Amino acid sequence: MSGEEPENEHEARLSRMNQGFAEVVPHNRALGLRFVGYGEGEASMLLPYDDKLVGNPETGVLHGGAISALMDATSGAAVILKLGAPVAIATLDLRIDYLRPSTPGQSVTCHAECYKLTRSVAFVRAVAYNESESDPVAAAAGSFMIFEKGRTVPGEKQ
Repeated sequence: MSGEEPENEHEARLSRMNQGFAEVVPHNRALGLRFVGYGEGEASMLLPYDDKLVGNPETGVLHGGAISALMDATSGAAVILKLGAPVAIATLDLRIDYLRPSTPGQSVTCHAECYKLTRSVAFVRAVAYNESESDPVAAAAGSFMIFEKGRTVPGEKQ
């Protein structure tokens, strides 16, 4: 992803994206989500391991809700990157298949790709993993509503 710009510009853009993302979505900031990569219609985000996010203290495995939030956020970011501008979107559907428990003590990374845009709906695929995308923790398919420019609520008159 995004291998065409100089490394310092890439890092600066990642920093701006992380700052804006944290300001716009406080829940994602609380989870510690951060961008680790991006491209046209693609996003990669990291959910750092945190004992507060463990579902069962006996296993040390991150809770599925934290992983679903990671996948939703990364998928939405992929849509925004595909659109090329900050536009209001909303998750219509996000189907997640949990394939295995995350590895205790390890962060989870999600890579999402927006593969299809229509006038009002975007379609995304995503995979969450610990160390290798080829050994996923979860896989997702989702659709997102794209609001008309300047509209933030469906049906709202401007």
